[in-house]
Amino acid sequence: MVREVVEVLSPRPGGIYVDATVGPGGHAEEILKLVGSEGRLIGIDRDEEALKMAEERLADERVVLRKGRFSDIREMLVEMGVSGVDGILFDFGLSMLHLRDVERGFSFTSQEPLDMRMDRTQRLTSRDIVNTYSEKDIERILREYGEERLSHRIAKAISRYRAKKRIDTCAELAEIVSSAYGRRGKHHPATKTFQALRIAVNDELNEIKKGLDASLNVLMTGGRLCVISYHSLEDRIVKNFMRDSEKQGMLKVITKKPMTPTYTELRANPSSRSAKLRGAEKI
Repeated sequence: MVREVVEVLSPRPGGIYVDATVGPGGHAEEILKLVGSEGRLIGIDRDEEALKMAEERLADERVVLRKGRFSDIREMLVEMGVSGVDGILFDFGLSMLHLRDVERGFSFTSQEPLDMRMDRTQRLTSRDIVNTYSEKDIERILREYGEERLSHRIAKAISRYRAKKRIDTCAELAEIVSSAYGRRGKHHPATKTFQALRIAVNDELNEIKKGLDASLNVLMTGGRLCVISYHSLEDRIVKNFMRDSEKQGMLKVITKKPMTPTYTELRANPSSRSAKLRGAEKI
């Protein structure tokens, strides 16, 4: 949703903008085209491989890249001597970098070990969760983070399987979940389970809440906040945050309804089908 991001963020020459989930640098590249020679872009990501790709793509003296969690955006900007910024972009989607690299353990078709860490230096993996967490905690994770209606049945199937053998690979877990479903629908039966585990491994919902709160402290008056979410849990947090901040007189919501991908983009990028973009301005 590059066109929509640029429309909502409205980058201006000489401005300072933060891509808090810079990934391979696609959105950042477009922002740079509009900020002029005096503008600056700060890219943040906790994935070292994504940062390396962004560094190659955005080889520009106007760009500063930092490894870290976007919940620490305020501290990172203070360290750089930046007191305020003109715009912040959050894109909460799972990068194709993660799905295409089977060794990262995000895809249920992969024969590689379960992993799902955005930051590969952290210790907790999805393999740890499915093999060491209690059946009750696994059920809670699937229910709360995946909105999985069969969370109880799947957690029980995982518990039975691991009593005989450790669950190691993505494909192995996907088969366990599929057996608990007993049938295939429009989407793979393991979709919600893998989503839930990824959220748990990376503490994604808490990160989103902290990152959004921090954005209010670093956006200058008139600065824009642009957020892309991909499932209801994320979008609910963003929607409530913007609504509450508007009531408190801190933000003005500029997208009364979320923007969604155009038909053209959906044809070119089907994975964007669930994307919702919301924007607000600091007042």
